Amino acid sequence: METKIRWGIVGPGKIARKFISDLQLVEDAKVSAVASRSLKKAQDFADEYAIENVFGSYEELFASDTVDVVYIATPHRFHKTLTLQALDSGKHVLCEKPLGVSKSEVQKMVDTAKQNKVFLMEALWSRFNPAIQKVKQLVDDGEIGDLTHINADFGFYALDRDEDSRVLNLDLASGSLLDIGIYPIFLAYLFLGKPKEIYAVSNFHPNGTELQTSMIFQYSKAQAVLYSGFTSRTRTEAELSGSQGEIFLPSRWHEADGYTLLKNGVSETFEHPLKGIGFYYEILEVHQCLRAKKMESDLWSHQNSLDVAELLDTVRKKCGIRFPFEG
Repeated sequence: METKIRWGIVGPGKIARKFISDLQLVEDAKVSAVASRSLKKAQDFADEYAIENVFGSYEELFASDTVDVVYIATPHRFHKTLTLQALDSGKHVLCEKPLGVSKSEVQKMVDTAKQNKVFLMEALWSRFNPAIQKVKQLVDDGEIGDLTHINADFGFYALDRDEDSRVLNLDLASGSLLDIGIYPIFLAYLFLGKPKEIYAVSNFHPNGTELQTSMIFQYSKAQAVLYSGFTSRTRTEAELSGSQGEIFLPSRWHEADGYTLLKNGVSETFEHPLKGIGFYYEILEVHQCLRAKKMESDLWSHQNSLDVAELLDTVRKKCGIRFPFEG
């Protein structure tokens, strides 16, 4: 049997729990270690998932020989520092989205991965979703003619959360744009590339956290209308309209288990049931890349992450979204 790939969990929180539930479905994967700034939190997590190696600091995990690849699931602000430490320690990295708070952060991470000759990928799991992959193929093959319009939203209510929470604390790079706005932006980028112009406006919390952002991405022959927000629950659906048909991704589209094709007055729904929650597919991609000794994924490359970071930077600049730690 092929040697199992050993994973280390950096930041044992809610997202890490979801990730591990899918990691356990991957036959050649083993959760080998967990690290937190709190040894007790790491130990409790280890007890819950029978993880052998427990560390009360991230640096100890990176310096150990207990893992091959780490999954970084901390708040956005810490992605850069922890990823750089892991890469400099020779560890492969899958880091939650957004990979960095800005393009300059992402560029530093990519450069460091290349210097150390280790794998780095942003955990933009929707790119590996089977339904989205199929829709991408259909659009590329001209199934709905020329793609001229995308409409995608992502919103949930978060105003009842504590201001120290990840989504409302400016010191943790809070706000809807980096947390969930990245998904609609990703969709527009995946299907239409980088726009010629971006129009965007935001509303803010009294503490300065961005709460709602509406965007229009302008292309030479297409437009994408995008939204993210914490002020209400939205449908979180996506529509791709072309000259000869439409494709709908149902709620919540970023984890879709199928799609509907409307063409010539006929509507047909196709199912693509997910294995696990949906993280399963990005884990498979990481494993395939590591087995092939690749430094990056062909499906979600370093350049893809840099491009999306640039789009996020542009939206932030137009809307006046800044964080205290940026100076």
